[in-house]
Amino acid sequence: MTGPEIQAQPDESWSSSWREFPWWLVAIFGFLGIMAILVITQPNYREAFNFIVRGIGVTLYTTFVAFGLALILGLLAGLGRISSNTALRNIATTYVEFIRGIPTLVLIFTVAFVIVPPVSEGLGIDNRFISPNTRAIISLAVIYGAFLAEIFRAGIESISKGQMEAARSLGMTYGQSMRHIILPQAIRNISPALGNDFIAMLKDSSLVSVLAVRDITQQARLFAGSTFRFRESYLVLAFLYLTMTVGLSLLLRWYENRIGKNQR
Repeated sequence: MTGPEIQAQPDESWSSSWREFPWWLVAIFGFLGIMAILVITQPNYREAFNFIVRGIGVTLYTTFVAFGLALILGLLAGLGRISSNTALRNIATTYVEFIRGIPTLVLIFTVAFVIVPPVSEGLGIDNRFISPNTRAIISLAVIYGAFLAEIFRAGIESISKGQMEAARSLGMTYGQSMRHIILPQAIRNISPALGNDFIAMLKDSSLVSVLAVRDITQQARLFAGSTFRFRESYLVLAFLYLTMTVGLSLLLRWYENRIGKNQR
């Protein structure tokens, strides 16, 4: 090997490292750093932050509860999608395709004001006592249940059919085989996708502000409307959402890498 060839290797390695460096993360952290400095040093930004951040508990509560309900709906619909029962399969498919074919904002209004009232009356609950936040949680759960159904279906179908056959040959029922053999493996495989949908729901939770839910988006709208400080209001709002979603995204990447190492 000649001298120039030996010299070229470090240069190529440095060039490759330069291209693969996460510059996007530097840009995002740069924005977050600038916003943090503005919130600390500028009274207008600090006032906006203190007002808007009051809604962060509502945002997180709405997202966590709605996602928990969506997981249940998604699992049931996903099992329905692969069911050998024609009626169950068609009901689940209708639900999934109906939800996927309508914009999220329209669905929130439809669930909150069209579906929830008659259902609550059928259950003997006065519709007036159902809070906007409860309507928002139900709406997000119904919407994301359809998307999670497809994730569960894909995860279950990714498991070899031989494992179900082996479990049945050992005397397990279909339900036992699914609960103890198939679903644990499927959930492990789809956990990154579930994490991505959780982040997506956290962002879409901003839409529930149209129901007058006092989340951080509604707080930002109220602050901007009363002070006319639109720049401070919406930059702080973007700062809060970006802090949460970037943090969750990095945590999810770490988890994906850990899963990859364990599988290898």
